[in-house]
Amino acid sequence: MTNLRTAGRRRRPAPSLRPAAVATLLALLCAGSPALAGVRTHPPTAAPGAPGSPEAPRAVGAPGAPGAPGAPGAPSTPSAPNAPGGPAGAGPHGAAAAFDAGPARAALKRLLPRHAAQFTLVPDAAAGADTFTLSGRAGAITVRGSTGATLLTGVGWYLQHVAGVDIGWPGDSIGMLPARLPAVPAPVTRSALVPHRYALNDTDDGYSGPYRTFEQHQRQIDLMALHGINEVFVQVGAEYPYYRALQRFGYSAAELRQWIPAPGHQSWWLLQNLSGFGGPVSERLMRERAELGGRLAEQLRGLGMTPVLPGYFGTVPPGFAGRNPGAVTVPQGDWAGFERPDWLDPSSAAFPKVAAAYYAEQRAVFGDSSMYRMSPLHEGGTVGTVDVRAAAGAVQSALHAAHPGAVWAVLGWQDSPRKELLAGVDTAKVLILDGLSDRYNRLDRETRWGGVPYALGTIYNFGGHTTVGANTSVWIDRFGAWRAKGNSALSGTAYLPEATGTNPAAFDLFTDLAWEPGPIDQKAWFAGFAARRYGRPDAEAAAAWEELRKGPYSTSSGLWSESQDSLFTARPSLTAAGAAYWSPRSMRYPADSVRRALDHLLKVDPRLRGSSAYRFDLVDTARQALANHSRVLLPGIRAAYEAKDLVRFRSLTAAWQDAERRLDALAGSDPNFLLDDWLAAARAAGRDRAEQDRYEYDARSILSVWGGRGTSEGGFLHDYANREWHGLVRELYAPRWAAYFKALDEALVKGTAPAEIDWHAFEEAWARRTTREPGRTTGPSGDPHTLATAVAELLKAQG
Repeated sequence: MTNLRTAGRRRRPAPSLRPAAVATLLALLCAGSPALAGVRTHPPTAAPGAPGSPEAPRAVGAPGAPGAPGAPGAPSTPSAPNAPGGPAGAGPHGAAAAFDAGPARAALKRLLPRHAAQFTLVPDAAAGADTFTLSGRAGAITVRGSTGATLLTGVGWYLQHVAGVDIGWPGDSIGMLPARLPAVPAPVTRSALVPHRYALNDTDDGYSGPYRTFEQHQRQIDLMALHGINEVFVQVGAEYPYYRALQRFGYSAAELRQWIPAPGHQSWWLLQNLSGFGGPVSERLMRERAELGGRLAEQLRGLGMTPVLPGYFGTVPPGFAGRNPGAVTVPQGDWAGFERPDWLDPSSAAFPKVAAAYYAEQRAVFGDSSMYRMSPLHEGGTVGTVDVRAAAGAVQSALHAAHPGAVWAVLGWQDSPRKELLAGVDTAKVLILDGLSDRYNRLDRETRWGGVPYALGTIYNFGGHTTVGANTSVWIDRFGAWRAKGNSALSGTAYLPEATGTNPAAFDLFTDLAWEPGPIDQKAWFAGFAARRYGRPDAEAAAAWEELRKGPYSTSSGLWSESQDSLFTARPSLTAAGAAYWSPRSMRYPADSVRRALDHLLKVDPRLRGSSAYRFDLVDTARQALANHSRVLLPGIRAAYEAKDLVRFRSLTAAWQDAERRLDALAGSDPNFLLDDWLAAARAAGRDRAEQDRYEYDARSILSVWGGRGTSEGGFLHDYANREWHGLVRELYAPRWAAYFKALDEALVKGTAPAEIDWHAFEEAWARRTTREPGRTTGPSGDPHTLATAVAELLKAQG
């Protein structure tokens, strides 16, 4: 649920060639590579204060710096076994090294523009890895740290534990900070408990905002650094290396543009699930996205964080073997109604050539990294004649040929990674991102994965659903218990919601796991969160968050890691139990907990109501209370219909439609719940009307039909990414239910069966819309407190 209201996308020049890649690319050019076609061969122009700019010289030891690993003339230095390496500020074995604090200072100015001058950020070469120390008197706070990101983590700790304010994702209360920041009572030192603090699901770009600007991504990097994350997946622009490299293997640019999906669906193309949907993508947009991704990678490096880049494991377009004699490909079958791209057998002679071309093209724009994401056979696929063990070894060999010592990050999901895959690789250079840590019981990761290093992960959000809650007590219990095992292979955390920008309490708590020296007390943690979330302690805020803690934030493991979604967003049926096919079918916590939390939030001291944190939480809690009420209303509507009670049926359906109108208005009062911004960002990516229409369809379809009829119906993906947004409720969900209730009403009047409705056609018609409604406003409108009060009163009146 990303706020997309920042300045529109600026048109970018072509991606810049990184200095470290000059020799490699000249060699490829001689071999006929298109890598240099239209790509500048001079260093990128850096923003003031960014690495490489006159204001912020590139740090000694940073990628591309003289004498650094990967720099021209420097030897390649593999990182320590399974230790995060590569970014500025990290030594070869994770120890602190000299680094430039300029990027951290620039981030601090963005995060705390009125108070940044009261902090002194000091690079500390004597500090241990991932360590910060806080000290200082009022108005003069000193943070010493081992990397730029760790310096920001120290600032975040200070804000949370000393100043008593919150910068969340989303919402903050920094407006409550005093003009002069309070002193640190006594010096505080914290070190991360695990070396890997990974963030972002493979699906984040598609579900959080495929058309985000640099400034929006930069804000999220700043937030992740503030909360202690040090490894971030960078997907945007990942299509560009494929596009360039595969032109060397018999494909035209036009063919590849047809094969590559539109940005909103590229996450699943990289997972080898689909191709082509929503395209063609213009070369101009691919180049702009590649430059954006390259800038994000540089932003991360400047803070001493690791940009995690997509690796190459064999995805190829149709007909590859026919165009490349001797190549062996395996059709991958179906994924949710999509035909999966073919898999080039990594053991075949063609694979290392394609991989080398891919990594060279990637390096030209994104630079080098020490960690790469790959998940062969994700959610199915076909092994065919491929020897998985040998294939895995070949994939890792190709990675290490391009990036010696790099870590292969693989998602732990369903039956992945397979035992055969792990048997074929150097597991000291593998990190499993466990997406099921908090979902099922009786998990033994050391036995399952043979002692391979893994990160405890959470996927508490699927598809960007606007539902609150997470299995937070499970996180706390398992993180401590799994680390304490005698044979523990746990070496990190993995923040993996399918979409980010929801559930700020969950983001704060999960990222705290790696930095709190003792076990977290869940009740005390939520009390502390309530005390700082709105800038100062408040009894009503404390009571609200205690209700939320006991309810949606204390759900248990066993079957689910997310809460139920809303019936208002479900495809109409009297027996609807959820909107997304793969979501919980019933309440996972007592609904009254959210209603009581809403009542308390409405009574918070008026002086604390001006923060974006309060406004978001109030709207989100009122929205959730109303969404839960849909599960009370629908059974009544069904009972009235089955009893043929037309009067009661009409009364209850009118109440349902009134609730939908209130829901849409409520969502419209906060900038994080606006459909219009999502669509405007997509249209801004196009240069002409046809291109704008394609990208708007991409953005609309992911929220509704997801794909074609076969995918939407046979693959059950319709409404997978449902969310209660202003505009989406009014334009799609409410009219859909209105059409259904009209058919039922007519059936009751006539005494006949209700008319059949082609729901896919209904939803596809909405997805194909390309015009704005007359009178639609831009930005939030309405007073959140007034609208939330009306929701609370409605719920009381209807019981």
